[in-house]
Amino acid sequence: MEKSVPSLICAKYIVVTKRSRKKAFIQQTITEHLLCEMKTVSKLNILLVFSEVMVLWRIRKNTLCALLCCSTMSAKSAISKEIFAPLDERMLGAVQVKRRTKKKIPFLATGGQGEYLTYICLSVTNKKPTQASITKVKQFEGSTSFVRRSQWMLEQLRQVNGIDPNRDSAEFDLLFENAFDQWVASTASEKCTFFQILHHTCQRYLTDRKPEFINCQSKIMGGNSILHSAADSVTSAVQKASQALNERGERLGRAEEKTEDMKNSAQQFAETAHKLAMKHKC
Repeated sequence: MEKSVPSLICAKYIVVTKRSRKKAFIQQTITEHLLCEMKTVSKLNILLVFSEVMVLWRIRKNTLCALLCCSTMSAKSAISKEIFAPLDERMLGAVQVKRRTKKKIPFLATGGQGEYLTYICLSVTNKKPTQASITKVKQFEGSTSFVRRSQWMLEQLRQVNGIDPNRDSAEFDLLFENAFDQWVASTASEKCTFFQILHHTCQRYLTDRKPEFINCQSKIMGGNSILHSAADSVTSAVQKASQALNERGERLGRAEEKTEDMKNSAQQFAETAHKLAMKHKC
């Protein structure tokens, strides 16, 4: 019977791991149940059971994270094809979000469509002059399609608030001319990537009035700083090459002058030698 204990207990108490992510609580719960129901189970078997349960829980957790990541990427690809491609627009980036504070709904408001997922998308037009915009897209529960909701031109964006410049945070605020939203991204890394794309897009397509980026980590501005660094490197390389060409030109010029002087000296020597030869013949 002892050989089948780990598998039986894992099957019976795997539900516990789904209800709590705290290792101490899981261990305590499993141990208590084992001691109460199976007095003959040794401590070694208890530890073995707990070890198997934790391994299964970690596998499930990692698999879930991978599935969520793939699902988000698939959703963004679908949004690009369904929402922006038909309008000859190109989606540069998107972030899945939910509101930090519940939006106030009028008491008599009706006609809600249930639960939904929200995406904040950044896009540009393919036709010149290029226009950039920020669009809120929703996908309602039970539906495979996406719906375009609010949209703002990038020029209407006034402020981007990263909330905390000292740590990775999924929270952020967007302030427009006529709207203000407080969001929480699905992950802090997804928010960071979206902010980098947004900052670079503002620098590239806005000339007059650019939005203010506050409370943002330095790595969020990294995309733009990398571009500036690359541009500085190219400029420096061009300057060095130009200087080298100038120095080479100067050396060639001096060599040409010396060559001309040697040519003149040789001609004078030849003329003098010829005169001396003619004099001795006479």
